[in-house]
Amino acid sequence: MKHPHTLARLAAATAATALALSACGTTEDTKSEGGETAKCGNYNLAFLGATTGDYGALGQNMVGGIKLALDEYNKDHSDCEVGLKEFDSQGNPEKATPLATQIVGDDSIVGLIGPGFSGESLATGKTFFAAGLPSISPSATNVTITQQGWTTWHRVIGNDSAQGAAAARYITDTAGASKVFVVDDGSDYGKGLASFVTDGLGDAVVGSDTVQTGQTDFSATVTKVTAANADALFYGGYYAEAGLLVKQLRQAGYKGLFMSGDGSEDPAFVKAAGAQAAEGAILTAPAGPAPADFNEKYKAVNGSDSGLYSTQSYDAANIFLDGLKDGKTSHEDLNEFVNSYTGDGVSGPIEFDEHGDITSSVIFAYEVKNGELDVDNPTAID
Repeated sequence: MKHPHTLARLAAATAATALALSACGTTEDTKSEGGETAKCGNYNLAFLGATTGDYGALGQNMVGGIKLALDEYNKDHSDCEVGLKEFDSQGNPEKATPLATQIVGDDSIVGLIGPGFSGESLATGKTFFAAGLPSISPSATNVTITQQGWTTWHRVIGNDSAQGAAAARYITDTAGASKVFVVDDGSDYGKGLASFVTDGLGDAVVGSDTVQTGQTDFSATVTKVTAANADALFYGGYYAEAGLLVKQLRQAGYKGLFMSGDGSEDPAFVKAAGAQAAEGAILTAPAGPAPADFNEKYKAVNGSDSGLYSTQSYDAANIFLDGLKDGKTSHEDLNEFVNSYTGDGVSGPIEFDEHGDITSSVIFAYEVKNGELDVDNPTAID
């Protein structure tokens, strides 16, 4: 469908068995035409990321995309279904590390979708690489991840370099801001993204500060921003802190642009900030809105609307499932399949470079309008 391959020729006497194996590997209790027992593999995909905690909304979006892909696949392969094992790290690298050990110790897991966040990706990448387990992250964007030499690590989303440069262009060219304050949350993701925004802004940066994940009082940062008389602020981090920060900024009288990246691009940002404080905020993401038919299918399976990273995780799951359909069941063979994969996913064109980065992506700007994050009508940033 997306990447053609040719099945090995087998003798006619074992053709039925070969087809069963190429579709799903080896398990048990499927009879071939010759009366011998063919086997179908006990195969699972794994997800590693936050499904609970402050950032669980993003992970739930990802899991929903995977479940949709598996639902579609398993309907067509009811004799050899593929399962999902979820590992909830809450986005914490320290919690992700022992979970990575569990994942590589599970022989039924043939591919990993995730990790969801950059920090946990950097903390666990060596473990997955050593085990040879292929992984595709739908959301981890830190540039340095694909500079580690982990040939099993891939992502179906643009990295922080592309997003940071686009955000800087939006701030100066579209919003017309000339005095920009940059804040990050100290995480691998937030600090990395903010650094690329800072590089793109150049002399327009009038100040910077670092806060912490889990922080709730941003009074010191608010004082710095107002003292700098900034007309725009960019925040590198996640929606929980971003929402509280803009709320406290507005309470202090700040009237400039508030902008953040994909870690904040979720309706949970508006909930954390309050509709009034969030109004007019711009949230960027290297991900466009989900097609209407995708959201309908997603909601039918998950009972809720799709969100940021749902399409990316759906595409990541389908890459692995295409590999299994093609008979690529070992870690090595499946990783080679992923490395050479090309296709058009619902999130956009997919092809990986030699480092595991997607070769092209578009950055979008989403706006909070009338008290809601407008997820259907983003602006592509040139």
